[in-house]
Amino acid sequence: MTEAALKRKRGRPRKQEACQVVPMEALRGEVTAHGGRADPFSLPQKNSGNIAETVIAFLETLRVPEGPKAGEPLVLAEYQRRFVRGAMVPGVMVGCLSIGRGNAKTALSAGIGLGSLMGVWDNQPKREIILAARNRDQARTAFQFVIGFIEGLSEAEQELFIIRRGAKLEVEYPANGGGLLRVIPADGKSILGGAPTLAILDERAAWEQAKGDTLENAILSGLGKRDGRALIISTSAPDDANTFSRWLDEPPPGTYVQEHRPPFGLPADDLESLLIANPGAAEGIGASAEWLVAQARRAIARGGSALSSFRNLNRNERVSTEDRSVVVTVDEWMSGEVDPEDLPERAGPCILGIDLGGSRSMSAAAYYWPETGRLEAVGSFPARPGLADRGASDGVGNRYVEMNERGELSTLGENTVPTGPWLAEVVRRLEGITPACICGDRFRHAEFTEAMAKAGLGRVPFIWRGFGWKDGAEDIERFRRALFDGEVKTVPSLLLRSAFADAITLVDPAGNHKLAKARSLGRIDAAAASILAIAEGVRRTARPVSKARQPVWA
Repeated sequence: MTEAALKRKRGRPRKQEACQVVPMEALRGEVTAHGGRADPFSLPQKNSGNIAETVIAFLETLRVPEGPKAGEPLVLAEYQRRFVRGAMVPGVMVGCLSIGRGNAKTALSAGIGLGSLMGVWDNQPKREIILAARNRDQARTAFQFVIGFIEGLSEAEQELFIIRRGAKLEVEYPANGGGLLRVIPADGKSILGGAPTLAILDERAAWEQAKGDTLENAILSGLGKRDGRALIISTSAPDDANTFSRWLDEPPPGTYVQEHRPPFGLPADDLESLLIANPGAAEGIGASAEWLVAQARRAIARGGSALSSFRNLNRNERVSTEDRSVVVTVDEWMSGEVDPEDLPERAGPCILGIDLGGSRSMSAAAYYWPETGRLEAVGSFPARPGLADRGASDGVGNRYVEMNERGELSTLGENTVPTGPWLAEVVRRLEGITPACICGDRFRHAEFTEAMAKAGLGRVPFIWRGFGWKDGAEDIERFRRALFDGEVKTVPSLLLRSAFADAITLVDPAGNHKLAKARSLGRIDAAAASILAIAEGVRRTARPVSKARQPVWA
């Protein structure tokens, strides 16, 4: 078959079967070009849709390489077409796809890599395609998809490829100007000097932070040499500080973002949100909806790491999968969240937990009413730098600004939070209620004494607690028991969710726990204040009530 005939064959789109399409209104799919956001189809570039439609037409000439439908013609789902049309238009250098596990994102990018290798839409000579992953074994998955697609071509076309499976995983295509596809693990080795025409960064959220960023920067710096393009694909990262999360939240100009992530806080087995994270389930790709619901219920029953992993991998949520030393998991904490109308009243004595921040960190306060289980929390930062700049430096994006809009976070002071006025403001929020006691860190004794005197709280009892192994282990255990027994009720709080997402415990050989940060830029002050207040509230309710002796008449 001649080369012209092959091109005509690839250019004929295959008829797609009718299928149910997941509602796309709930998904994010946008492109930033030259600093502004716009729909990819409205970009002003000339012939903007030609490359994307050529890619789609080529992909549908391939055959499914593995699975129950192996050997059948490849039919793209609607969400896959949407990604191709957004990421492959002129003016877009980076296309980001975040979707649940098993939705053929690696297979899709491998098919695009094969088309680029063959020069279907880019006929510049000596094309270079990079398949990058955390390690060689992980990259082998994408490499095997490329090989599987090649094996589905005609024998004449297969003979044009040179496949190397030794120390290097490579595919060479000498025809049509020549091209080389090679696997690159993110092991810290530099690839400076390369000039890729297409780079596929597979499961970017799983890369090691330092080595992954080094490889990514090396790849992206070489794309400009030959008008190259990168496809960054992955399930969701466990936190906002991950580099892949920042690609999605703060896309630079020339970036297309398509993120299939359901709203936070829904039950793990909620079908509608499962289909948002797994649109392939409605189109016969990957796991079925019934399987996803069954796995969700199994994860709910097991709890712990099983539930956290299911949320992160299958629901594509930004949930930490660290389970060995977290204070509480996301679902355990959410068990204490209630609607505002169901929040218990402020009744009985109020325990005030305080965590004073340093010169630049957050100060937080937690109010706990042990009789009703009501919990409230507030935090404060100094005014400089602003909340938006502080969020960017802490790797949490716009989260601090959202907390401020929700009334959970405020600013006080210029460069530091003044302890006296801040503590007075914390007590003012009680609207006339005098706290039964205040709990705080004994190592900040002098600061607390001065702050309480300035706030007019000199007569309020102060309970000194340490954050080490002795006091910390007791407080954390009492906090967990109260939460698990349903004795903690609070409205959904972004401040508390964020704090407990970053809160872990260090465990000594005797099994004692003390509070620590999961990452250096994490802010766990609200979690620390809540643990102090709830633990003291539990201690008070556990004490036996002394009864006055009845008088005995002689």
